[in-house]
This record gives sequence, structure tokens and C-alpha cells, in this order.
Amino acid sequence: MQDEAMTETELLQLLTRGEDSRHQFKRDAASADSLAAELAAFANSGGGRLFLGVADDGSVAGLDGVAVRRLNQLLGNASSQHVRPPVHPLSENVPTANGIVMVVSVPDGLAKPYVDRQGRIWVKQGADKRHVTAREEMQRMFQRSGLVHADVVPVAGTSAADINEKSFQSYFGRRYGQNNEFAGQTPEQLLQNLGLGDGHELNLAGLMLFGQRPQHWRPAFEVKAVAFPGTALHDTRYLDSEDAGGTLLEQYQHSFAFIRRNLHHVQRGRGFNTLGELEIPETALEELLVNALIHRDYFTSASIRLMVFTDRVEIASPGHLPDSLSIEAICQGRTNRRNPTLTEHASQILPYRGMGSGIPRALKEWPRIELIDDVAGNQFRAVVWRPKAEWATPPVTPPVAPPVAPPVTPPVAPPVTPPVTPPVAALLALLAEAGELANADIRVRLKLKDRTHVREYYIEPALAQGLIEYTLPDKPSSRLQKYRLTASGQSWLQAMNKSKDR
Repeated sequence: MQDEAMTETELLQLLTRGEDSRHQFKRDAASADSLAAELAAFANSGGGRLFLGVADDGSVAGLDGVAVRRLNQLLGNASSQHVRPPVHPLSENVPTANGIVMVVSVPDGLAKPYVDRQGRIWVKQGADKRHVTAREEMQRMFQRSGLVHADVVPVAGTSAADINEKSFQSYFGRRYGQNNEFAGQTPEQLLQNLGLGDGHELNLAGLMLFGQRPQHWRPAFEVKAVAFPGTALHDTRYLDSEDAGGTLLEQYQHSFAFIRRNLHHVQRGRGFNTLGELEIPETALEELLVNALIHRDYFTSASIRLMVFTDRVEIASPGHLPDSLSIEAICQGRTNRRNPTLTEHASQILPYRGMGSGIPRALKEWPRIELIDDVAGNQFRAVVWRPKAEWATPPVTPPVAPPVAPPVTPPVAPPVTPPVTPPVAALLALLAEAGELANADIRVRLKLKDRTHVREYYIEPALAQGLIEYTLPDKPSSRLQKYRLTASGQSWLQAMNKSKDR
């Protein structure tokens, strides 16, 4: 079915709106090169219409028959010979009282970026066009066209020696087992065959998944987490902060531990003496966090931001949605693998299920999620609204022991104590003896070497249960920070000692 021809009235209505990124006015065109730049800019920027025979102020100057024939020939040459790859505009001649207006419709290009004969990339900026010169913007355009992906770009100066061999071998054995295809290969060949290097250097996927010190090479690729005491981003105060670095798995683990210790826990029908569930379902937060780590734009040198406010949790990842996606589309399960190599391997390491199911699953678990595609700021934000305060119990408040029965009633069971893991119990006993200790002192006394392991399995669970506390609560990340028992921690130890004496 053929579209109806545009009438003069419809044309004049369009012209009265003025120029914008979708509508450009030109009185005439004399050069195929200048016309090609206009066509390329539209094709690179979502498409639009070029009105020939119209002055800058929107008034109709009009074209005669000779000018229309000349411009049609010029348009054909510009679109096929002066733009690479060629574009395919449609033209329509609209007669008016002042002459003909030639309306050239340029569709959004499917093979971006489009360049002129000199190899320059043009995009629309408001009513004008501009020449793209920034390397990162060029890379993103090539990325959207599928010509290059950030995750396979080599990281200069790296080598197979920068891989955490233990972590990589564990992953390889778990996924591929004793695969004869890889038998006898050098580490460089193995990484290259798995798409994690080029035979000499690691690529970004190899570095972020298995590198020993990823932030040494790419310092911005980490998660910056901050917990605020209110609802404003500009608040100068904060309750907690952490720069979660390391591999993607380590970033995920540290970030999720940060979320756990800064959200409330609720019982939701569970046992009285359990720590309870997070006020926001963990599955929803897990999907959003993994989505940010895997699908962020690694051509943009910026960190993922994780912010916990009193009314919401925000996860902001660099890079807005690719051209082919919208908020509505991803809510329905559509996906675009911005980093296909990284995604392939990360799906075996992180809790990532793929197939575009992450966002729908998160929304099913917790519908109070707002997704924002911030094109101007080049970021994608997930805003997770927290439940009302009366639902939750602060995470630092431990379970309250039931009241002791009257003396006339013989006890039928030992006192109920908060459930703790063996590492936490060891930490409490150590602090009872030493008083105040820093992380380093705890490692020495417990004969442990890994600072992260001590923080995740000893310190953070004890803080979450309210059994220990900071000595510098206003400066949780201070190098002078130490930990000590709370009254609840002392009560727990006393209860345990009494239980042993029976």
C-alpha cells in the first residue's frame, strides 16, 4: 500500500515547528559532498527529513522544475557515491504556491557509522550536525554496528602472566574438563582460543574475569558504593562507602555484601532467632547488579555507582541502552549482548542466566523498580524503591532473646542465642580477649592471610548481626578503624559459656 502524498497544508505545519534533530531546512544544495554530510548525519542519528527549497526561518523559497531535476541527480550521486556504506533516502516533491519543496526522508541507518568520502563521521546535534572526533564516541558507534566490541580490545602491556592461574584453572576445569582439544597448548594459545587474549596480550574480558590486578590496568572499572543517611545524592555525610575492585566476581561479591549490610532485614514468618531476609528480595538485586557488571559500556572510562539511600537503592552503569533496545523492550525480555565474549564466560562465573530474562525476573520479584535510560548522561540506571520503614528491623539490631521464665517454672530448654557461624564465633572470642582489633590484627591472631576473606566471613556477618561495632562509626573505611564487641556480642558469649557449663 502506497503512502498518501504530503499536502501543502501538512508541509507548512511541519515547517512552522522549525528545525530540530529530525528536520533540516536548506534553500538549495550545490555540492554532493555537503549533501552527503547531511545524509550521513541523519543515518547515524536515528533518521530524519531534509527539506530543500526552504529558508532557515521556515519560509518556502520554492524550486522550479530544473532545480528539482538537478537536485534529484545530486541526491542520487551523494547517497550512492559520497556516503559509505550507501544510504537509501526517499524523495517527495510537494507543490506549493511559491514553488516545489523537495522532501528527502533518510531512514535510521542499520550499518552505522556512515562516513562521507573523506572518511568523516557526522551526527546530528540539535538542528545542526557535527563531526565526530572523540575516540570513545567513535568506538561506541562501531560497537553498536557490531564491528568492534570493547571486551575483546587488547589491554596494552598485559600478558598471560597477569592471569590469576588458580582462578582460571578452576574455571577451565569446571567448564571444559579434560578436553583434548586444548591439550598441550601454552597459556597464551589457550587464552587466545577461548577469546580471552590475542596470543600476546590479554583482552578486556580476560583481564576483568581472571586478572590478578584488573584495576592496575583499568582503574575506573570497579564499583563505587556509598550509603547515605538521607535521600539526597549531594549529602556530604555518608554511613558507609567502599570501592569494590578486583575481578567481576570479586566486584559482585563485595558489592552484594555492601548491600546486605546497609539494608534492613525482615523476619517474614521465619524463626524468631534468624537474621531474616533482606527487605528487597535478593534475586532482584542480584539480577540488576550482574546486569550492570556484564552489560556496561566498557568503552566509557567510568565506574558503576551503587548508592543506598533511606528510600531507594540505585545502580548506575556507564552506557545507555543500544539503539535497538528500549525500556519497554528489555522489560519484555529482549536483549543485546554489548560484550558477547565477556558474557559467554561470565555466565559460568556470575549468577547470570542470560536470554534477556534478568530484568523481567527482577521486576517479577520486586515490581517497585524504575528503569531509566539516560542518553544525555550516557548511563543506565535502575532505581529500586525500598519498602516503608515499618516493615524492617535495622540490620545492626540482633534477635532479642525471649524473656526468662519465672523462677517457679523450671527451665525446659537452654537460653536461645543468635545463630552465628564458626568464623564469627571465633572473632567474638578473640575480641573478648583482646578488646579492640583492626582487620590486620585479626588476621595475625587467627593466622589468616586474606584481608577480603576476613572481612566477608568474619567481620561483615558479625556487624550485620550487631555482635561487633566500629570504633570509628563515622569513618567505616578509615585505616585506623578497629572493631569491638557490642553488648549483644558480650551477651552471646556469656550465653554460650553458660551453655557449655551445663
